[in-house]
Amino acid sequence: MMKLIEVLNGKTADTPPIWFMRQAGRHLPEYLEIRATCKDFIDFCFTPDKAAEVTLQPIRRYDMDAAILFADILLIPIGLGRKVEFIKGTGPVLEPIDVEGIRQLTVCGAADRISSVWETVERVRAGLPADKALIGFTGGPWTVATYMIEGKGSPTKEIAKRFAYENPEAMADLLAALVESSADYLIGQARAGANALKIFESWAEGLAPDMFDRLVINPTRDIISRVRAAGVDVPILGFPRGSGLNAIRYAHETGITAIAAGTQMPMADFRATIPDGMPLQGNLDPLALRIGGSVLRKSVDAVLRDAEGGPHIFNLGHGVTPDVKIENVQAVVDHIRGREPNYV
Repeated sequence: MMKLIEVLNGKTADTPPIWFMRQAGRHLPEYLEIRATCKDFIDFCFTPDKAAEVTLQPIRRYDMDAAILFADILLIPIGLGRKVEFIKGTGPVLEPIDVEGIRQLTVCGAADRISSVWETVERVRAGLPADKALIGFTGGPWTVATYMIEGKGSPTKEIAKRFAYENPEAMADLLAALVESSADYLIGQARAGANALKIFESWAEGLAPDMFDRLVINPTRDIISRVRAAGVDVPILGFPRGSGLNAIRYAHETGITAIAAGTQMPMADFRATIPDGMPLQGNLDPLALRIGGSVLRKSVDAVLRDAEGGPHIFNLGHGVTPDVKIENVQAVVDHIRGREPNYV
């Protein structure tokens, strides 16, 4: 049985299962070797044999309890007919969408147009040991919408928030398009072999409660309702990063199976506010992982103490950064599993 799935089903394990967000990536030399063979990042995501290989690399190196599909939350806009580029040193760049652009979105068949990702899922599942879980994912509708409206990532999301306030009908239409296409995308991943699914609402911070309901909770609930109506019953994790107390309603009202806590969330306090028995994931500070040594050891112990009292999946509060040392990741895995860690 997959340990991660047992915990997602409500079991409190003696030692928590472990995986890291962005565990497949630029801190691994084997990843960089394959990345160098791809035309660009989008080509990388849409090449199933290469995407599957880098998804499997952290399992081989670290023996993580789960693989996280190598893809990107901004593939959905491509399916909807929008151009997306990843520019070195800049990140994702999109043509900002306006009210007329929302009307022209090609919603029907959007997930099918990025269905090469489903082949990646099939390849990874076939290559994983039977006791390792595969997590598929999509971006939260609000997070993806912010990129589509602003054309890039931004520290405040003010342009997207202003658009939502001033164009409520168009915003509702954009979210509806993202809900439908994201749900179809997740359904396809589950049918291809994903054992769990995750919704990354990476830009959930800074929203007024009524806006959080409209932009985050309601669309997330709609995605999960569509996924369940299609007969998909795998666990679904939600990550409303940086959402503060709004995360309590998110846990209770969206239909998620488990919730991931960001770095700043006190997990013991958070556990007392979420539904009884809901699995909690998190939340080691990625900076501690970069620093290593005694800082990292103490941080791991603190997370383990803070997460006591219910089902827990050990993870970061955000993702692995390119400058993380392989030795630090291995030390955390050894620490969690009761082996003598080599903190350097």
